[in-house]
Amino acid sequence: MLFHITIGKQHRAVMMHEVTQKKEKKQLSLLSILICKRKAQNKTHQTDYLHEFRHLESCFGLVMHAFMSCFRSKKVRRKLGGIEPVVLASETPFTVNEVEALYDMFKKLSSSIVDDGLIHKEEFQLALFKSSKQNLFADRVFHLFDIKCNEVIEFGEFVRSLSIFHPNAPEADKIAFLFRLYDLRQTGCIEREELKEMVMARLSENGLSLSDDVVESIVEKTMMEADTKRDGKIDEEEWREFVKKNPSILKIMTLSNLKEITVQFPSFVLNTEVPD
Repeated sequence: MLFHITIGKQHRAVMMHEVTQKKEKKQLSLLSILICKRKAQNKTHQTDYLHEFRHLESCFGLVMHAFMSCFRSKKVRRKLGGIEPVVLASETPFTVNEVEALYDMFKKLSSSIVDDGLIHKEEFQLALFKSSKQNLFADRVFHLFDIKCNEVIEFGEFVRSLSIFHPNAPEADKIAFLFRLYDLRQTGCIEREELKEMVMARLSENGLSLSDDVVESIVEKTMMEADTKRDGKIDEEEWREFVKKNPSILKIMTLSNLKEITVQFPSFVLNTEVPD
């Protein structure tokens, strides 16, 4: 009897142990499921966060790209005196940097007497000839720079006209400009009296004084050589041939400093906003 009781107790103990193990396994299984779910949720959240971060990063990149593009666009399209420097550079021997240097020079010239962004005749004569006194040669140069004929020189006119004096400017342009300089009455030809007036103006500009006889001799010799048609005037064709035979006449049409404008004014280049 006692043996059976003992066996029964042992059997119940074993059964209880098995039940306990099953409960523990079930609990562990549930715990594993919960852990897996939590991991899956965390992974989903991480993926969402990563996706959101990448989206924000992409948006920020687009905004920055748009901003920088706008900024670059403004630099490239920055106008000087109402004209884009790239346009003037494409039309003249000047580079974009040189055009910008010329703009700084233009601003100084145009504000020497009247600060209005335009060069008046007095400012032009004072800057180029160191004198505001009336001078026929200075007056003619001013009027040739004043392409619009409105008694002032705008920046575009300043650069385009000055470019003719550039060492790399075509010789034909220099010859044509000089012809118009001597054609005081704009008749399409240089008459004897016009030639004499310009010779005297050039002498005055250089501080030279010659007797009337000497001046007459210079004029006579020039007319004899240039006026091949013997009609008392020099037309453009005759002028071109005359200059080719006397190339030294074109010396006044070349300003070597214009080729080194960015060297002459290095501070302007440092402040440039447009690359060449």
